[in-house]
Amino acid sequence: MIATNLALSLKASPKQPQSVGSASATTGPALCCKPLLHPELPRRFIRVPTHAVGVYPEHREYPRACLQLPLKLHSINEIVEDFPITLVTRDISSTGVYFLCPRQLPMNAAIELQIVLVSRPLGQGNVVMTSNAYVRRIHPAAVPGWFGIAANFDDVSFDRDDFIPSRFLGT
Repeated sequence: MIATNLALSLKASPKQPQSVGSASATTGPALCCKPLLHPELPRRFIRVPTHAVGVYPEHREYPRACLQLPLKLHSINEIVEDFPITLVTRDISSTGVYFLCPRQLPMNAAIELQIVLVSRPLGQGNVVMTSNAYVRRIHPAAVPGWFGIAANFDDVSFDRDDFIPSRFLGT
């Protein structure tokens, strides 16, 4: 992390008159460093995949990353949806995902979902994770009619759509 992530600019208060020759007028506004994380809040990663950073000891076996990734729910208990439900993850770890859903899913239901991990313009370089998962927890969400769903991954596969030039295919 660089120091600019912690720096906040404080504007000069109107009570303190600044003269033209004063040091504060030539150096700019004073800076104040404040921590990004607060001890009273649960420790989470902000926009950083968990494999890219070190982790302090915590109660969770697999730390979660707060990432809002596109998620499509394809089937519930092997009943394929006519139109896959498009949702957004709230957090994700190497073993599971938490997302908000407009309907309550049955406990221990087998679900098939697809999460877009990397999305590139023009469809080149996308990475999509497809997984069979099981619903482990259900919580009512703050929005009426929505539920927070925690699911554990059972089987995970990755798909990439990178373009490979023909000279590298060996044909």
